[in-house]
Amino acid sequence: MKAQLKPRINLEDRTALETVIPLETPFVVFVDPSSACNFKCTFCPTGHRGMIADTGRFQGAMKYDLFTKIIDDLGEFGKPIKVLRMYKDGEPFLNKRLADMIAYAKQSGHVDYIDTTTNGTFLTPERMGPVIEAGLDKINISVDGMNKNTYQRFTKFNFDFDGFVENVKWVYANKGDMEISIKIPGELLEPGEREKFFDTFGDHCDRIFVENFAPCWPEFDIEKHTGVKIEKGIYQQEISNTETCPYIFYSMSVNPDGLVSSCFLDWARDLIIGDVKTQSIKQVWNSDKMNALRLQHLEGRRCENGTCGSCGQLSHCLPDNVDAHRPMLLERFREMVKLDPDIKAPGAKRIPSPVAAE
Repeated sequence: MKAQLKPRINLEDRTALETVIPLETPFVVFVDPSSACNFKCTFCPTGHRGMIADTGRFQGAMKYDLFTKIIDDLGEFGKPIKVLRMYKDGEPFLNKRLADMIAYAKQSGHVDYIDTTTNGTFLTPERMGPVIEAGLDKINISVDGMNKNTYQRFTKFNFDFDGFVENVKWVYANKGDMEISIKIPGELLEPGEREKFFDTFGDHCDRIFVENFAPCWPEFDIEKHTGVKIEKGIYQQEISNTETCPYIFYSMSVNPDGLVSSCFLDWARDLIIGDVKTQSIKQVWNSDKMNALRLQHLEGRRCENGTCGSCGQLSHCLPDNVDAHRPMLLERFREMVKLDPDIKAPGAKRIPSPVAAE
């Protein structure tokens, strides 16, 4: 097997966040090309159309001129962001201008690295060729089963698995400098399919990994929706509790309609901190709403927040932990950030829709 057995996220050589918080420039900005998806995955909120309708969130693709405004805004920071993540809630390739967006961001000088994540439906030479040429640095390809029946059961999509495999081989053969990461949830592997997964894809990607399902989305019971009992973290690690979310100190997420979420897991739009249609990215990053949320976490009041308090990302997926440094960070934060005491942190308790209505 040519590929490294390695998760899609880099777990080694990470910056010690306690040495850099608060950041003048975010490390990571998520920009979602499309909040819609052609799959209806049982393990993802976007796959449950009734739940999404209840949130009232915009479903569709980001306009190109909004995207270019976002990238131009990044120039207000003192240095380029480390990573532009072009994905969040939906399938990025449903935005037909994805390649143009990547090219614009790459040429801007405001972004060091660009990656995206896809369900693999559109990995054709016609769609991938322009994306590779645009300069995408990394693509994460999600495999949701090793046969059509598994795909149908968990994604509700009539997936051409054999065609998908051939497309992956083409992308690998023509990828240039782009890195390819392929992962599958172990829960979607039937007996005997683990080796088949490695044999099928291991020579056609740069890293490969078997993950676990994780209850990462707030107010979304993945065990109930899939019938799978989760006993390990997403990267096979032990489950452990974390009180302080590190993501809100180094990243934020722009949804396709321009509303900005403090968190890339904000599928229900409960953590809105701004709107790039009327504000700059830098204004949102330094906004009172964002800082109120950061202060709430540093003061140990995360669970007072209905959304953050129900987040499984902090127990099952987290690569960083700043809990031990919270008193020091709180003192530093209060010294450097002046916050309007009347501003409240975003976050609300949501009543999930019945499964039967989805």
